[in-house]
Amino acid sequence: MNDSINPLRKYFRHPEIHLRLPSGGRFYPDGTITLPPTGELPIYPMTAVDEIISRTPDALFNGSALTSIVASCAPDIKDPWSIPAMDVSALLAAIRLASYGHEMDISTTCPSCFSEQEFSADLRVVLDTLKAADYSQPLMLGDLSISFMPLSYKQLNDMNRVNFDDQLMLKSISESDLEDQDKVAKISEAYKRITMVTVRSIAASINSIKTSDALVTDIDQIYEFLTNCTKANYEAIRNKVVELRASTDFKPFDMKCQECGFEYKQEFALDMSNFFATAS
Repeated sequence: MNDSINPLRKYFRHPEIHLRLPSGGRFYPDGTITLPPTGELPIYPMTAVDEIISRTPDALFNGSALTSIVASCAPDIKDPWSIPAMDVSALLAAIRLASYGHEMDISTTCPSCFSEQEFSADLRVVLDTLKAADYSQPLMLGDLSISFMPLSYKQLNDMNRVNFDDQLMLKSISESDLEDQDKVAKISEAYKRITMVTVRSIAASINSIKTSDALVTDIDQIYEFLTNCTKANYEAIRNKVVELRASTDFKPFDMKCQECGFEYKQEFALDMSNFFATAS
């Protein structure tokens, strides 16, 4: 075994940027992240091996592409599956910035004249606009005090995969040669599963429910409550979860069509499906 120091180490990659996570390092299980005293996470550019692995269809589908990228480019995160969902977009933007530079070309279609155009998004500006959701304030419903937490990347990925499978099943059923009665029954079952996944994801977004005489943190008990509470209470909780999740989304770009001058908002999202767009 050769224990000598590789003389090529000085040519190894080094952190290109330092990222302040929207979560501030909160909501990570103990031992899953090491933040430096500055609170800013060093981000390394991708290697050629990272890019090959992360373009693998199976890895893209099962979520391991993202965890592989994060493990390589943000090694201070020890368990990428445990990343709070609010940090995922910021990490992807930072890794893309470190690997390919700050400009990312985006395609847009004017909703007025339908002309297709491209513009360059500055990922430095995009990162600066990301805000942390405020999970410090509970939702009060009568004598119930409900506190929330972000989903982990694993929870988010599992939920998306189930929804994807159910959407494929719905399409398959609608295009099948089944009798109408059988189609309706199977479609009803699929929608029931989708609803259960949605309610389960809301339950997983609840840290605790405090009553006048108890503090409930068990997800199964919270799920049971959500399936048996009033419609008004359920909608208030669901709306709060949606609000918290949306608060950490990338802000849309203000656009003005070059052809007709129409002004509109262009939504922007960054995930593994468009991570490599126009990257060279």
